[in-house]
Amino acid sequence: MTSRLDPQPLEWLDRSETLSFEFEGLAFTGFAGDSISSALLASNQTLLGRSFKYHRPRGAVTLANHDVNALFQSSEEPNIRGDVTPLAAGMSLTACNVNGSLEKDKDQIIGKLSRFLPVGFYYKSFHKPKKLFPMWERVIREKAGLGTIDTRWDARRKAKTYGFCDLLVVGAGASGMQAALTAAEQGLDVVLAEENPHIGGSLDYQLANDDSAAPIRTALKQKVQSHANIRVLPGHLACGWYTDHYVPLLGPDGIVKMRARAVISATGVMEQPAVFRNNDLPGVMMASGAQRLVARYAVKPGQRAVVLTANSEGYRAALDMLAAGVEVAAVVDMGKADSRGRWADELKSKNVSLLDGHAVYEAKGKDKLKQVVVAPFDGSACNLKLAREIDADLLLMSVGWAPAAQLLYQAGSRLAYDSTLEQILPQELPSGIFACGRLNGAFTLDQRLADGERAGTEAASFLKDQPLPAEQTDCRDTEAHSHPWPIVDHPKGKNFVDYDEDLQLKDLVNAAKEGFDNIELMKRFSTVGMGPSQGKHANMNGIRVLAAVTGRTIDQTGSTTARPMFHPVPVQALAGRRFRAERLTAMHQWHLDNGAQMMEAGAWLRPEFYLPASEAEASEAAGAGRQSIREQAILREVQAVRTGLGLIDVSTLGKIEVMGPDAGKLLDGAYTMRMSNIKQDMTRYALMVDESGVIVDDGIAARVAEDRFYVSATTSHADATFRTLSRHIVEWGLDVRLVNRTGTLAAMNLAGPHARKLLAPLTDIDLSEENFPYLGFKEGNLCGVPVRLIRVGFVGELGYEIHLPIESAQLVWNTLMNKGAEYGIRPFGVEAQRVLRLEKGHIIVGQDTDGLTNPFEANMPWAVPLKSKAWFTGKPSLALLKERCQRTLRGFMLPKGYSGELPKECHLLIDSGDIAGRITSIAYSPSLGRYIGLAMVDQPLAGSDRMYQVRVDSGALVPLEPCAIPFYDAEGERQTIDLTEVA
Repeated sequence: MTSRLDPQPLEWLDRSETLSFEFEGLAFTGFAGDSISSALLASNQTLLGRSFKYHRPRGAVTLANHDVNALFQSSEEPNIRGDVTPLAAGMSLTACNVNGSLEKDKDQIIGKLSRFLPVGFYYKSFHKPKKLFPMWERVIREKAGLGTIDTRWDARRKAKTYGFCDLLVVGAGASGMQAALTAAEQGLDVVLAEENPHIGGSLDYQLANDDSAAPIRTALKQKVQSHANIRVLPGHLACGWYTDHYVPLLGPDGIVKMRARAVISATGVMEQPAVFRNNDLPGVMMASGAQRLVARYAVKPGQRAVVLTANSEGYRAALDMLAAGVEVAAVVDMGKADSRGRWADELKSKNVSLLDGHAVYEAKGKDKLKQVVVAPFDGSACNLKLAREIDADLLLMSVGWAPAAQLLYQAGSRLAYDSTLEQILPQELPSGIFACGRLNGAFTLDQRLADGERAGTEAASFLKDQPLPAEQTDCRDTEAHSHPWPIVDHPKGKNFVDYDEDLQLKDLVNAAKEGFDNIELMKRFSTVGMGPSQGKHANMNGIRVLAAVTGRTIDQTGSTTARPMFHPVPVQALAGRRFRAERLTAMHQWHLDNGAQMMEAGAWLRPEFYLPASEAEASEAAGAGRQSIREQAILREVQAVRTGLGLIDVSTLGKIEVMGPDAGKLLDGAYTMRMSNIKQDMTRYALMVDESGVIVDDGIAARVAEDRFYVSATTSHADATFRTLSRHIVEWGLDVRLVNRTGTLAAMNLAGPHARKLLAPLTDIDLSEENFPYLGFKEGNLCGVPVRLIRVGFVGELGYEIHLPIESAQLVWNTLMNKGAEYGIRPFGVEAQRVLRLEKGHIIVGQDTDGLTNPFEANMPWAVPLKSKAWFTGKPSLALLKERCQRTLRGFMLPKGYSGELPKECHLLIDSGDIAGRITSIAYSPSLGRYIGLAMVDQPLAGSDRMYQVRVDSGALVPLEPCAIPFYDAEGERQTIDLTEVA
């Protein structure tokens, strides 16, 4: 059975294209142009989701991007808004916020416990006994989330663009189109932005069957779309208003950063729900939502309807339901039908039952609407003695409106409650801001057109520095379109004010009585208006409730702050296209050709590890077991360096020439250790801290000549180090010249027991231990290419860092790889280097340190000569910090034979129930056959030999054995002698 109607004159559907999709494991079909919700409703799937707190059944309500209980999950994306997200072929969807299936949600039981979950219960419960709080925290976090994030997501980036115009009109309904047309005819460059994929607004659904509106609609659309001065942007959401009329517009191709000279807000109004028992059942929806469903998607909302109204729009909706083949059992008017105008008169001629002065007391049904209980209403309460039940599967609510005034609030407008219209309306607008249409109280079509013309004329006069010709209130209606109290109390509750947060009338009343009697305080205590719809259907009734409890007026009660964004905006849209530089080393293509899996390192792409196709196939065939193919590749590279020979591309390191009479003085002041007394052709570790003593970089400094040094810096901090040195030269008045050679020199590190054997026949440099000791520096030729060789020990083996011109780098690399084949040479990547340096206990700045770490905390007091060096940057701070050290970097191992869940970097250390530190590095050491790591540990735990405990992802506590560092070759013998000497 289907609820799909015959083609409607203004429908959005392309019936020539049928789309198949799945929901909750069942097959469905829809048409191109359907939203997800409309396609499901067309197949009579009225249960679309579960409520946030009580897991009550929920259906469609507005079809206007406010249906936050109709959120869906795909394999790639959570929290898909079904009421507005276009249907796509092949979608496989499930409902969010369910435990089990949508039909048999196991968490429905929470609804039966509602009496024990009063407003603000989460502030008052679970604190005692304290030892149980971690358990409650896990339960609450598990139940509170909506949707599941796929952490393997692929970046889908869209470029941001910039737009400029004289006038931006937001909202392409009747008044918005008229305003844009009026301004354009006066020569203004106008942009008309509409969040829906088609312009027309309520003309296309609320007045879709009104014959008098048809020619106006056709003419307006034709003129707007053909006018040379108007750029129409359908499908573009105005996310927010920012200073100087800067309005980001989110469209299909990303965000347009629109800068306008003036803005007209023609954003309309948002229909508000009536509050009565079970007003959230599937089948209870806004009248405008049902009209959208019929006009846009050609879906019959139900079979037998009751219309609850307090305005003329409810009668228009009843007429539209009759035209769609829906039986209208009754129109329940909270006021008098005689005041509702021509649509009420037309409905009377249809012999539909009209109940004046009545309200809905209760909706009945288990998983969807079955009956409606109505009773006489005196404006505040129902007379239950005269209550009656009406069978219905559809209940439409048309009891009032709230202005979509978020942009006006953000611009600094002042709005106030109008007791004539029973609606909040603009009172004072900032310079260059204008409002029109139902947002401004103009409700009839003639009023809206006149108000749009007024706003367009005012905007044009403002931009031309002419007197403003009209008053903002000239076109407002004189009849109320909202009921001042569309709220009916019920002793059993479940009369929801906020569908997002499952907040009942009694919740807000109790919050106010507990002292949260300020609108902002009540919002935060009760969470009203804090859900995904940001109060679009809850704030107005929430204000009414607080005003009633406190005895204040609506204006005295006030409204909450309306912050951007108007609707949720994907973070990927805010991020836009990547503008980060991407730098490649001279050997980049070789890396790719030889199976390198690349990773980002600052602005550079570096090999993370190497996995040639033959190795990947062999690993897959053998089965990876606990170790992944990635981990196996990294371990092979580590073992190659430890037992044979490895070669890594380190071209990304910063390389700075420091020349001049004051070169030594500069480095003495910039680094903690003394550099001016380095012997020629030797190097020294270079640690840089800022004025507060925080570690910012490290590297090496080599003395090339009396007045010349060669300094390296970490990959991510190379540019900053160059800037810091340049600043010091100016500040200290030094005679020094700097040259940043990072981009002109390549570098590679040849490491392993056979390194000297391989290099010796290829270079004219004497590599003997006597001539070229550990930490030595030499210039010469390698493979006929001028090079600088540095004896380094970062990976803990005999190693030579080779610096050379980039144009010759590939030649030398290829030669080393070819000649080194007899020694089992392997290229190794960043991850293997991290394991190798971890075995030696060497830190990585930015990983083992953070933005507050000083050398004493990093367990590097040897790098801070407070007594022997008169001054260096950061010394005054470090002199104080030495005695205030509250944490220390310590080494640890996992117990022998441990096979449980593995800790990860940033996992927290726990001591007596409190956080006592975090893991900064952890890896499997093939040299030791155990997992090892570094952790920043708080005192006094860091100073003890007690076992550490780390909390892993599952919440379990895993023991760690503290140990001294380095873990491997503590005496450093392998950095000074080759394999034959070791043997």
